[in-house]
Amino acid sequence: MSRWTVALLAGYLLAASSQLEQARNRQDRNALEKIVAEKASLAEKRPGDAAAQAELAEAAAYLAEVALELQDRDRARSAAEIGIEAARRAVALKPTVAEYHRLLGALCGQAIPGNLLLAMRYGKCAAESIQRALELDPSSWRAWLSRGVGHYYLPPALGGGVEAAIADFRKAIELNPRAADAWLWLGIALRKAQRHAEARQAILKSLELNPERVWARRQLEKTPAQ
Repeated sequence: MSRWTVALLAGYLLAASSQLEQARNRQDRNALEKIVAEKASLAEKRPGDAAAQAELAEAAAYLAEVALELQDRDRARSAAEIGIEAARRAVALKPTVAEYHRLLGALCGQAIPGNLLLAMRYGKCAAESIQRALELDPSSWRAWLSRGVGHYYLPPALGGGVEAAIADFRKAIELNPRAADAWLWLGIALRKAQRHAEARQAILKSLELNPERVWARRQLEKTPAQ
């Protein structure tokens, strides 16, 4: 592959990621649905291409994330399940890529909220996939963020809890201080721990890094000053 081809591919992937983030920032479900449909069509045409499968998984994860923000758990689950199948194909094709395991774990976690049966079905997948991602790449801030989100929702009796989540989010920030999502989740976790002043500072930092994020602004509005 020539340097020119590599540069074009890198530019395309960056543009696609930016498009996803912009739609996520606006909570634009219609745009995300369209991107998922496009990625699904491409993945179907290229079943042996791990990158194409991972792109579908990533798009589905963004859609599931916004659906959860908008309290539409059914759509979050269905989007996550689309992504889970794609992520599993990517992992099968290239099992040593940490990000593919991270995507699979995050998607399994997104399929669970509010449904005990789904927790039994996907909980092990979420934990084991994130753990595998960290084994392959301990410096992946996204994997630490995903583990933190899992800990946030998992009861302390099962190894989770808000303090475990806060530690993971801080590790993600240590690895990437400009990770707006990590700052946002740190703020949400600190608020749950009743540390409101610290929570507001973390969410404000997230908005400083990504001022377009609608959900971050709403989280700030929900966070007491003291």
